[in-house]
Amino acid sequence: MAINITLRSITRGCTLAAAITLHAAPPAYAQTAYPSRPIRLIVPFPAGAGTDIVARTVGQKLGEALGQPVIVENRGGAAGIVGTEMLAKSAPDGHTLGLITSSFAMSASLQKLPYDPIKDFIPLGTMASVQNILLVHPSLPVRNVQELIRLIRARPGQLTYATSGTGGVGHLTMELLRLKVSGLDVVQVPYKGNAPAVTDLIGGHVTMMFVALPSAKPYLAPPRVRGLAVTSARRSQTVPDIPTMQEAGVPGYDYNSAFGLALPANTPREIVVRLSNELLRILKLPDIRERLTAAGTEPAGTLPEEYAATIKADIVKWAQVIRAAGIKAE
Repeated sequence: MAINITLRSITRGCTLAAAITLHAAPPAYAQTAYPSRPIRLIVPFPAGAGTDIVARTVGQKLGEALGQPVIVENRGGAAGIVGTEMLAKSAPDGHTLGLITSSFAMSASLQKLPYDPIKDFIPLGTMASVQNILLVHPSLPVRNVQELIRLIRARPGQLTYATSGTGGVGHLTMELLRLKVSGLDVVQVPYKGNAPAVTDLIGGHVTMMFVALPSAKPYLAPPRVRGLAVTSARRSQTVPDIPTMQEAGVPGYDYNSAFGLALPANTPREIVVRLSNELLRILKLPDIRERLTAAGTEPAGTLPEEYAATIKADIVKWAQVIRAAGIKAE
């Protein structure tokens, strides 16, 4: 598979975002009339999902700070590509923001995109993150990741894992495990979404899956599934007794889905500065942190250049996983 993304070209594309300095807004900004109308926040996923909750929670406070309402607009389709294309083609005047997740970086090597994932956007910053968790059906005779690895190797091609679809997060997080650990021959069973996949895992129709922790938590106590490890580099505050994949003996395994905001390329620097400062301030508010935590996410604020660097690294990482798995771009 030809993946036309190189670290050198990505680095060149990130120079705009990396050049942003947030120490102070220029004095002339006080005379500009921004914002002059309501701000549109495009969420490229259906209403009601975790992304929607985060966007509306932060958007409400952002609107109060800016003196104009922030209107969330759900534009789902094609794993987030439809709404993200709308953001890329919006006027770069600060009146359109867009939410992006890990699928943004994954899609760079999975799809023929109608936009450039680096050159067409200015990453503004993260708002929250969600950890995934490796679940198995309780009938599986394993209590930790190493026991699962040994069982898979002893029964090649016999164990199944559920996903929300080929190329989705559940699929690629398993492929990341297969890249880190040799000899894992497991069979993917793709579903149309996480809900039916979790249902079939509970019913014993599949043996394991990776899924976002908020989706899994209701089934962990009382246990209808068994959680073996979380995918991030540090333990979750929600399930602190469950180890990370690295603690479970898989060195270098690290996946944490970030929910962030981006602007169209060429948005004026002073607008980026103001929005970034407001976003960082909002994410420190106790009530916002409580609401984000209650939604199963962990508040996480970053500067634009930090977020740009993370996206760049994620695109490279998932390109390697996709190439190793032999997944073809569509």
